[in-house]
Order: sequence, then structure tokens, then C-alpha cells
Amino acid sequence: MRNSSFFKIYLAFSLVYLIILLTGHERLDLFLKPILIPIIGFGAYFYRAFPSQNILLAALTLSWLGDVTLLFTDLGEIYFILGLVFFLTAHIIYCILFNKQKRIRKKQNKPLFIFGSVLIAFYLIGMVSFLMPHLGELEIPVSIYASVISIMLLFALNGFLVWEKPGNQFVFLGAIFFIISDSILALNKFYAPIPKSSFFIMLTYLLAQYLIVVGILRLNPKKVEQTV
Repeated sequence: MRNSSFFKIYLAFSLVYLIILLTGHERLDLFLKPILIPIIGFGAYFYRAFPSQNILLAALTLSWLGDVTLLFTDLGEIYFILGLVFFLTAHIIYCILFNKQKRIRKKQNKPLFIFGSVLIAFYLIGMVSFLMPHLGELEIPVSIYASVISIMLLFALNGFLVWEKPGNQFVFLGAIFFIISDSILALNKFYAPIPKSSFFIMLTYLLAQYLIVVGILRLNPKKVEQTV
């Protein structure tokens, strides 16, 4: 993959950042967290041009805005809501991005898609129902967000069934990690504190972004160039 150095730097910085979180130095968030998504964004930007490149960059930009905004949640609930809006929009754009990818199979495996859809629906209903008594005035925003991220996972599932390997596997796994990250965040914020929650939230989130980006790039290879 071209410009793979950006992805290596992203992984290296992510590892350092996660070690810092694991050792309890969460205040360093302000310095390290804002640079992670731009690094992988540069990797996507300097990759060769492909039809959905700008959509991918838009999703990463909105994710970055969400990251930065959530750094200031201690200053007021409005920052959490703004962060939610940025990530909500990012997930909508990810849905558009997934829908734009080239299909290699005209027909999906319908039984598997239906089975996966049912599991996603159970997750959505179960998570929202479980958190609802604890959401207060955020019932509607959180319910909408949970619905949108579940739809994003549904688009990734559809892609898993019709896209080329291994890009389909990367993107689908990335979407699952996104769900896990947001679920940990929601449980930690609205239900009960989770030990080392910041570490687990960021571990799954950084994996999600990496897998989705790499997966999309694998789905858009340059024919004359070997990809990783």
C-alpha cells in the first residue's frame, strides 16, 4: 500500500497512547488524541485517488471533530451532545461510503444477511432498553445514535457479503469494533463506571478506524501496484 508509513506511525502512536491510558495518565488526552485520526487520514489522502476517497476523508474529519469535542465533556454536557452529533454524522457518511463500494457478487447470502440483521436488531433493542432508565433528557439523542450506528453495521454486513476479500472482512470487523467502543462508552457514562474504560474505549475505537480505512483502501487497489 502506498504511503504505508502513515499507517505505521498511526499504529505506533496508538500503542503509545494506549499505554498512557492504561497507566492512568488520561490527562495527556489533550495532546495525543487529536493527532491520531489526522495521521491515518493523511494515509488515506495520499493513497491514489479513488471514487469514494472524499467520502472516507469526510467521515474521518467528522470523527476527528467528535474526538476533539469529547475532550471537553468535563466543561459541560453540551460538549458530549456535540460530540454525539459529529459521530452521528460520521456514521451516516460511513453508510454512504459503504454503499459506494464495488460489488463482486450480484446476490448476497440472504439467510446470513437476515440472521445478522436479527442479531443487530437484538443489540439495538437490548442496549436502548437497558440504558433507557438512565438516559434522562438524552433518551432521544442516544436512541437515534444507537439506531444510526446499528444501520452502519448493517451496511458493513451487507458489504461483507458482496465485496471482495479481504477488504470486506476488514470493514466489517472495523464496524463491529465501533459498536463495541460506543457500547462501552455508553455503559460507562450512563450505567456504571467501568475500570480502565478509557483504555478499552480507545483500543476498540482506534482498531475500528484503522480496519475501516485499510479495508476501504483494499477495496480500491491500484492494479499496477501490490497492496498489503
